[in-house]
Amino acid sequence: MNVASYVFGIVAAVLALTVIVEMLRRRRLRERHAVWWILAGVFALVVGIFPQTLVWASTLVGVEIPTNLVFFLSLLILFLVCIQHSGELTDLEDKTRVLAENSALQHARIDEMERALIEIRHTD
Repeated sequence: MNVASYVFGIVAAVLALTVIVEMLRRRRLRERHAVWWILAGVFALVVGIFPQTLVWASTLVGVEIPTNLVFFLSLLILFLVCIQHSGELTDLEDKTRVLAENSALQHARIDEMERALIEIRHTD
């Protein structure tokens, strides 16, 4: 790889980390959602600054082409993000169902009280 590729990788990683931190600062992203993205950004930055770490890591785990390790780790991070969001979606669906049930019960109680009030007014 040439120097421009390394510089591009470093700039892209720093830009990604900057965007993540700025989203956290503006409360557009919660900390629990940012963990995987920060991990990916730090990994990209380390590999951009020290490209031999990728070669070392791929040799360590037995991957012949270091780029394949990058793709695998990227897919792993995206998979973990999907699992995290699926769990949170399940929780939100449960909460939404409970809120809808409570709302329906409250609506039924209000209707019953209104009918009782109308009956009291008609008997007077």
